Amino acid sequence: MLYYALVFLVVAIIAGVLGFGGIAGASAGIAQILFFLFLAFLVISLIAGLFRSRV
Repeated sequence: MLYYALVFLVVAIIAGVLGFGGIAGASAGIAQILFFLFLAFLVISLIAGLFRSRV
């Protein structure tokens, strides 16, 4: 998932440099959503790992 967030970020940067504002904004928005989903899953996994190791 982090890979796709980075891909959309690169697409947004390239589109922004070339002047495609709409595509750049959409790609940046998708990259931001994927990044925060990745962070949420990371935190959930860390918490689950802590509880699993204590039992």
